[in-house]
Amino acid sequence: MLDQSALSFELPLPVSDPTLLLVDDDKPFLCRMSRALDQRGFLVRTADSIAQGLSALEDSAPAHAVVDMRLGDGNGLEVVAALQRKRPDARAIILTGYGNIATAVTAVKLGAIDYLAKPADADDVTAALLRSAGFTVEVPENPMSADRVRWEHIQRVYELCDRNVSETARRLSMHRRTLQRILAKRAPR
Repeated sequence: MLDQSALSFELPLPVSDPTLLLVDDDKPFLCRMSRALDQRGFLVRTADSIAQGLSALEDSAPAHAVVDMRLGDGNGLEVVAALQRKRPDARAIILTGYGNIATAVTAVKLGAIDYLAKPADADDVTAALLRSAGFTVEVPENPMSADRVRWEHIQRVYELCDRNVSETARRLSMHRRTLQRILAKRAPR
């Protein structure tokens, strides 16, 4: 069994302002990530929609933000842009399960310092938030295969469609029976 204390990531001090806004519409993920970032020394405020995120920014602009790209009521880039207007020195990260180059470029242009694919863990998020400018990311030793990335995307859309095969197939522009065969198989490595 692993020692949990060995897995914890200590927040390097001094961080002059540990305030953080976490915006995600996936409530279980929001709770887990909030708890994990709180344990790492951040003062976390959460929001589960664009409207709540913008409202939280009106109260006080945090020094850090972690924002999901696709939310039920819009695009998380709205929150990043609003944060940068209120506090230009804030460090924001975009999390997404739908990564592509165009949205990554847009996120960086709007002020995000990084763009992480879900599922990202708290250590990845903390490292990205505290990374100094000019730092280059190491290539993972064992990256996910293209088949695994495709499978993860299909699973996410399937869950977002409340496990409705017909709706998922329609949204993925895929034949329903093909999707059923994919869902019946084990996850690729």
